[in-house]
Amino acid sequence: QVQLVESGGGMVQSGGSLRLSCAADGRTFSNYAMGWFRQAPGKRREFVAAVNPSGSMTYYGDPVKGRFTISRDNAKNTLYLQMNSLKPDDTAVYYCNADLYNVPSTLLPGAYWGQGTQVTVSS
Repeated sequence: QVQLVESGGGMVQSGGSLRLSCAADGRTFSNYAMGWFRQAPGKRREFVAAVNPSGSMTYYGDPVKGRFTISRDNAKNTLYLQMNSLKPDDTAVYYCNADLYNVPSTLLPGAYWGQGTQVTVSS
């Protein structure tokens, strides 16, 4: 089991940047595949990005490819999401996600979730 806490959300104008962080408890963080999902009001939960335990492989949802970068620092037990060229459609609550066995994906999210952090992008 792992506890996840997101931070770094806020309000930014279109074209701006934010970096989200997800702090994980425990010394087994490096065993977890990690991901980010987002959900806007009235919309389905959407896959954003994922990374394998070592950080060597990354995956992105089509809407964020070329703009967002997922990374991790296993020494700090922290997952990051660098978000550049933000658009109003990126407005959502962003959730950190973790799993011991599978890299999170649209159909198979990880077993553990953070509380979420709000990202708002204005026109």
